[in-house]
Amino acid sequence: MKRFVSRCMVAASRIIVFSLSGLSWADAAHPVVALLPSVVDPFYFTMHRGAERAAKEENVELLFQVPKVWNTSEQVPILKAFIAKRPDLLLISPVDKQQLIGPLKEAADADIKVITLDTYIGNGHYQTGKGDADFPLSYIASENLEGGRVAARALAKAIGDKGTVYCENTKPGISSTDARAEGFAEEMNKHPNITVLQTLYNEDDANQAAAHVAAVLARNPDLAGVFGANTFSGSGAAQGVKAAGK
Repeated sequence: MKRFVSRCMVAASRIIVFSLSGLSWADAAHPVVALLPSVVDPFYFTMHRGAERAAKEENVELLFQVPKVWNTSEQVPILKAFIAKRPDLLLISPVDKQQLIGPLKEAADADIKVITLDTYIGNGHYQTGKGDADFPLSYIASENLEGGRVAARALAKAIGDKGTVYCENTKPGISSTDARAEGFAEEMNKHPNITVLQTLYNEDDANQAAAHVAAVLARNPDLAGVFGANTFSGSGAAQGVKAAGK
């Protein structure tokens, strides 16, 4: 699974290079690109490095700021500040697929090209990101539904295809982690000897994820495995398992 995530991170940085080089800057005397990730996370800092490389190659100015936590109250003010600077292109990982439609429409209405990364807006398809909010030019991401399936298969194999497991997730309404949880549940349906408990949401807080593991273990001492659907869900779940001496 670590190799799978690592490949996704490398691909993300490369794709940003291709995204920038594939755009025409004919109408911009001094092209400006804004990159707005979702939260402080190694995955998004890898994206930033890819964007820095592309900006240097394409001779464009790169604006970058990252929210401290994953929520709209952190991301939207940064987005509005970027819109006020009128960049030619906005690369963004929306923190919520519904609540970011309006703010991003403001960017599009200001003639700023919008590309979503890792997460999309609207009720889009998990691969194309196209749906009821179709103004972004493109959606670039790993195949999150399949990522959930891969995690389920790996976990099933690790526990001998029997036992009790659950999904530790960040919060509902995020396209990437919603798809991972969906793929995980879909694949686990093929394993009748594995019981899947209710998904728990930790608000992207590793400490809360660790507390969830402790609570689930108290109710289900035979817990065999946990699928952490994102960075802090995974690291927090690992802390919880370690603290329990499991």
